[in-house]
Amino acid sequence: MTLPKSMKAAVLENYGGAFKHTDVARPVPQPGEVLVKISASGVNPLDIKIRAGSAAHARHPLPAILGMDLAGTVEAVGPDVISFKRGDEVYGMTGGIGGKPGSLAEYAAVDAALLALKPSNLSMREAAALPLVVITAWEGLVDRAHVSPTQTVLVQGGAGGVGHIAIQIGRAFGAEVYATGSRSQKGFIESLGAVAIDRDQKVEEYVAQQTDGRGFDLVYDSVGGTVLDNSFNAVKRFGHVVSALGWGTHALAPLSFRAATYSGVFTLLPILSGEGRQHHGDILREAAKLVEAGKILPNVDPTRFNLKTAAHAHAAVELKSATGKVVIDVAE
Repeated sequence: MTLPKSMKAAVLENYGGAFKHTDVARPVPQPGEVLVKISASGVNPLDIKIRAGSAAHARHPLPAILGMDLAGTVEAVGPDVISFKRGDEVYGMTGGIGGKPGSLAEYAAVDAALLALKPSNLSMREAAALPLVVITAWEGLVDRAHVSPTQTVLVQGGAGGVGHIAIQIGRAFGAEVYATGSRSQKGFIESLGAVAIDRDQKVEEYVAQQTDGRGFDLVYDSVGGTVLDNSFNAVKRFGHVVSALGWGTHALAPLSFRAATYSGVFTLLPILSGEGRQHHGDILREAAKLVEAGKILPNVDPTRFNLKTAAHAHAAVELKSATGKVVIDVAE
């Protein structure tokens, strides 16, 4: 099969500017890479910051093809790749940061270590919604906190992208899960099998109500700011707090007084540094098993976007008007 030499892409030429729907050269897979024909691209809040030029930890030099998450089909494999073959349906978090072209294009040449076979029971859109959020939740709960059966887990921001996956991972590992959210999110959080906690309730009140004042074994913070401070007051003695948003200045005394521990999660590190990429692929393979067992399902917004309307997809995320993960259909 002869592949086209060019492809359509949504290219960002100026930070904060519009996407340019244009033709660019199709990449050629190098050693260790596979060429993926992209079906769908997930949109994350970080994509919005990168586009605005306000993500100092994940800057993308211009002109840029954004989009960190993808799902698609392997079209060709580069030298030394034996883990995938042409026709495999895959998903992964593969670029869109640090100068590595992302998924707002018809094709991407990506490090095979960052990919896994797509869960067989998910559509391409659903699979594209998963990589960043499932890796972030997994690294926190499984890798850092070693979640286990019978533990009590509090997920801060349980209705969000990372939060709703963290709930499902916690339950899949046998934990008793609680999650904070707004009153309007209560039904969704409960549908995931967690005990919903009003995010406006004082931390000492819900700790007393839900744990008889002992605190939670594990707290996963997906919100940051004052919510991370609340997490230090919600964890039990010798417990563990994990945060994916550890920005700002925080008082560690409440954590210390409980002899509890803290871990940070920086999901982008393997893409930016090259270190630990295989582990991302491993996480996606393990997550796919849970998806196929019916234990994880992403919440995807039903609105359809394509490469020409990528800016509208970004607006839906920025304005928080979506009712789930926003996904752009690349293949039409």
